[in-house]
Amino acid sequence: MPTKAELAAFLAAEFPQTKVMVEAVGDGGARVRHAIGFDELRPGGSVSGPVLMAVADVGLYVALCGELGLTVDVATTNLNTNFLRMPAGDRDIIGECRLLKVGRTLIVGEVSLFSEGDDRPVAHVVGTY
Repeated sequence: MPTKAELAAFLAAEFPQTKVMVEAVGDGGARVRHAIGFDELRPGGSVSGPVLMAVADVGLYVALCGELGLTVDVATTNLNTNFLRMPAGDRDIIGECRLLKVGRTLIVGEVSLFSEGDDRPVAHVVGTY
């Protein structure tokens, strides 16, 4: 299966617009990070919901590629997000992802999102590919 470096290079080539960075991949999971700046904030200074959902979506995709190999032949079919608390607007968002089921046609995974340095999740996401 691909290494962290191979996955990072693949994302840079196939998905250059993402700001999500791969920190770890393997064993049916992944850890990703998204640096937070002015562009990621919503009114009030918190990280916007679309940024959180994007981190989760890319994180699940990274975990999936870590399990199946580098592929562009997958698509998100469902993404259910529960926002739990307001993320800090001055800290990176960390996504801890794990695949729950890898079937023949569908893959289900979950992501817990955190503000860096805080172990309380800001969101919980379940996605299907």
